[in-house]
Amino acid sequence: MRQALAKMPVMTMTASTQASSAVSPRWLAVAPHRLMFFIGAGNLLLAMAWWAAWLLAARWPELLQVPQAATYPGWLHAFVMQYQVLPSFFFGFLLTVFPRWMGLPEIARWRYVPVGVGMFGGQAAMLLGALGLEVALVVGLLMTLAGWGAGLWLLGRTLFAERGRTWHAWSCFIAMCLGLLGVLCFAAFLATGSPWWVFIGIKLGTFGLLLPVYLTVAHRMFPFFAGNVVPGYVAWRPMWLLAAIWVLAMAHLALELAHAYAWLWIVDLPMLVLSLHALWKWWPRRRGPGLLVVLFVGLLWWPVTFALFSLQSLLYLGADAFVLGRAPAHALFIGLFGSVLVAMVTRVTNGHSGRALAMHPLAWFAFVGIQVVAVMRIGAELSSDPTAWLALSALGWLLVLLPWVVRIGRIYLSPRVDGKPG
Repeated sequence: MRQALAKMPVMTMTASTQASSAVSPRWLAVAPHRLMFFIGAGNLLLAMAWWAAWLLAARWPELLQVPQAATYPGWLHAFVMQYQVLPSFFFGFLLTVFPRWMGLPEIARWRYVPVGVGMFGGQAAMLLGALGLEVALVVGLLMTLAGWGAGLWLLGRTLFAERGRTWHAWSCFIAMCLGLLGVLCFAAFLATGSPWWVFIGIKLGTFGLLLPVYLTVAHRMFPFFAGNVVPGYVAWRPMWLLAAIWVLAMAHLALELAHAYAWLWIVDLPMLVLSLHALWKWWPRRRGPGLLVVLFVGLLWWPVTFALFSLQSLLYLGADAFVLGRAPAHALFIGLFGSVLVAMVTRVTNGHSGRALAMHPLAWFAFVGIQVVAVMRIGAELSSDPTAWLALSALGWLLVLLPWVVRIGRIYLSPRVDGKPG
């Protein structure tokens, strides 16, 4: 397998190959982002299709029946989204940019293909487990651990080959290590049945993995992108900001694990102030192209999220109740993570396929639609019929992302339009 992958020629678009290879699975192995973004996009639709079906069946059982898993479906939904869907995109991005950030050779395809096999196979099996085939949960978990392990080994290998220190790379690597720890927590849950392990895993995924990776990439890349297209823009990327993000994220995580919800505002209010300061420094004073604007608009969910977390904590301090429910968490998951995912994946996909760095109409549809879905999901917590709104928001997620996923999926299956490799 290794020799076959290693000997595959680097494909370029020539007159002889353009017609025969315009759309082919062979192109997925050309670059890490192609394979992992294709898998992430597929995982995204599969995961949300199952979740939407389960929510519809829970609200309107007379219309739809869905097989039930032995494990609570809400926990499976959290695991799949945090540890299989979004990390597929993470590995695709990081396996592509780590060598570039450090001036090292690109990672060989025989090394990164197993990462994709583990991540896709792991989720496919996990969803079979969600539909009632209990042994598939174990198979899916083992495949996910294999994919994560292979990916972390490649990233760590690159880090230790560097002579200096690229702190953004180290920040992402540490977050991905915490992510592996979260996967192991779910393994402990399957082995022991203790819901405490699920709780730890979910919180680790949110504040140890996803938030640090998103904000690290924003810290490094967003000012760089703005500086390339906005005249006179001055990039602001102090390392103390990245350190402060980590400190506050870990403090929030510790308080969550200690169930000290009444005191989360102590760290969430500083995170709110920090987010507003960062956005003020990063925001271009001149209007940029749409593909740049959506990055910063998506990042606006960062202060919105921690304003809601702070309000939730203060209300809990006074009323001893989660008045806002899961609204703050989904402002983060759908608002921030969903918006920035569409913006970043669109940018990387266009740039690495030789296309113009511009928002396609389907990308605009996905990005605007995600804003609507985020508001729907947040509002569901205050609705008189929350399950109905949860189901509708899940369907909305599928509706707005499906055309965008189909478009970018076709791009990953096709050669670059400029004939260059990659």
